[in-house]
Amino acid sequence: KFGVNTIGVEPAANIAKMNILLVSATKQEIAPFLEKMGAETGGSALSSHAYKGHTIDILITGVGAAQTAWYLGKHLNNKHQLAINAGICGSFDQHLKPGEVVQVTEDYFADLGAEDDEKFISVSELNLPAAYYVKNENPFVIESIKQVRGVTVNTTHGNEKSIQKFTSRIKADVESMEGAAFLWACNQEKVKCLQLRAISNYVEKRDRNKWKIPEAIAALNEKLTEILSEI
Repeated sequence: KFGVNTIGVEPAANIAKMNILLVSATKQEIAPFLEKMGAETGGSALSSHAYKGHTIDILITGVGAAQTAWYLGKHLNNKHQLAINAGICGSFDQHLKPGEVVQVTEDYFADLGAEDDEKFISVSELNLPAAYYVKNENPFVIESIKQVRGVTVNTTHGNEKSIQKFTSRIKADVESMEGAAFLWACNQEKVKCLQLRAISNYVEKRDRNKWKIPEAIAALNEKLTEILSEI
């Protein structure tokens, strides 16, 4: 189910217990799993817990790439054999259903660049020393979960014209506000990682009545519990 050599060693049954960093923008997104493992974070950004023989450091970063990057820079290190970013996201792809769980294996800092009248110029096209595209270089592969391409934005899309313009520039499946920062930080530390997200809504004209946040959180935490119970 988790593939062969998913963390660079023998199949799951033979894996030694690990130090795992579980990263989420908000406590709400992983609340069911925290309750299941009896983890009381007490409002702290970082707390450490035992679960199924593993040591799991829970890191609540707050929303956005900047806060995610800062907290990961402070707390992610080579004691962690695995880092998991768990959260909800919006989907550009109508084939992905609300409540479906995906793994984001490549991501973009999608609005990092400059405007030239109607044209967007990415930071990489500007030849500036910054990341624009990020691919997970040390993936923890779960073969049963669909792999998708993500974009990380500072402003989530909710306008039909801006969505059309954006999707003509980048062909992405989902959007979040933290994913690329997580993948980039894990690449720098060479930590095996998984960006796990559940679809809460389609990226379209903003209509909260259509959102399925409780369903997405339930599905996300069910899958997260399954993964952390079986490795």
